[in-house]
Amino acid sequence: MGPEQAPLVMARQKDDLPAPPELPSFRVEPSEDDLDHRKRSAMERHAGTGLVRHDAFLDEAAIDPDAAKVVRRLERNGFQAYLVGGCIRDLLLGGRPKDFDVATSARPEDVRALFRNCRVIGRRFRLAHVLFGQGKVIEVATFRKSPQELEVEEDLLIRNDNVFGEAHEDALRRDFTINALFYDLDRRQVLDWCGGMEDIAKRTIRTIGEPSVRFREDPVRILRAVKFAARLDLGIEAAVYDAMISHREDLARAARPRVFEEILRFMRQGAAHRSVWILWEAGLLSILLPELAAFLDDEESHPERVARFWQQLDAVDRYTRSHGPASIDDAVLLTILFYEPLEEAIANTRDRIRAVGDFLGPVVEHIALPRRLSDSMRRIMAILPKLRAGRVVRARQGEIITLATRVLELAGAKR
Repeated sequence: MGPEQAPLVMARQKDDLPAPPELPSFRVEPSEDDLDHRKRSAMERHAGTGLVRHDAFLDEAAIDPDAAKVVRRLERNGFQAYLVGGCIRDLLLGGRPKDFDVATSARPEDVRALFRNCRVIGRRFRLAHVLFGQGKVIEVATFRKSPQELEVEEDLLIRNDNVFGEAHEDALRRDFTINALFYDLDRRQVLDWCGGMEDIAKRTIRTIGEPSVRFREDPVRILRAVKFAARLDLGIEAAVYDAMISHREDLARAARPRVFEEILRFMRQGAAHRSVWILWEAGLLSILLPELAAFLDDEESHPERVARFWQQLDAVDRYTRSHGPASIDDAVLLTILFYEPLEEAIANTRDRIRAVGDFLGPVVEHIALPRRLSDSMRRIMAILPKLRAGRVVRARQGEIITLATRVLELAGAKR
């Protein structure tokens, strides 16, 4: 013990306060089977699971050093740990991941015990977030497996996904083969249980298992397929595309906040044009945003407006590619998405705020559009005529002026 700690020890010896009560511990102690499993070599631990190992010398400079530290500390302490999912997919496809996730045999409480900069979050399924500087978070998830019991045989919608499992079970429960790849940092190998490496080579989106079953389990996977196809310029396997169309009505059963978040991701990640086009072409847009689908379906009545709509999405894509996904406010993104149908719907209307509110009313219901965003969209659309005309706007509306100005820039106000 160093000399600087001596005063602390003495103070504790003189402390007459009663000992603190014992608090309940939520640490999951490893079973004898777990301990035996950790002792086995890395090459033996997945024997008999159908694992294929691929040598893949990924660019070390592109791997987040903090994520690598998390993986290696977990491994040093006897746990399995791998980089997993989207970060591996993006690296294999030649991109740069926006974040890095870790999958491990360690339970959340085990991770918290190893990292002082860790917090455990979540009720439905607990995750460990290891925090680093500048707001960086490395998400660490314990291996899971698919739930074994379904509430109703005909209804496959997953409502309980809280079962810990093994690495191969975690891979098999994921949505698409390209998202089920694990990376062994020390051996520089990709662990593939689902044929994902072949689909990476083909640049194809394929579900793990029967597409109809996977989309019925979680209809939001349909939107994720669109997102990956658009953002990564991938093809969609024919059987997967057919199932997306066959089960598009199931999107009405999906949690609306999740649907809303996927729509924002379509707009943020540099592929808004292609994302919305796939949604429209596959008939998904009529389920998600029927007002926008109706506008695009009626192209013959307003070809110029429809042409401008796609041009505006192109402008959004150029901006987010050059400035980053968070460079445009959500209110601006959503206003651009509905800009042309809104302008058409409120033409020659004196009370623009009320007219915009009437148009957005059903949209709020379809996708759980937050009130703060719908309010901002109404105010933006109301102020646009004054900005176009160069009229003075009250200074207290400064934030809305900034947002509305960006809308004009992206919408091409000088047309």
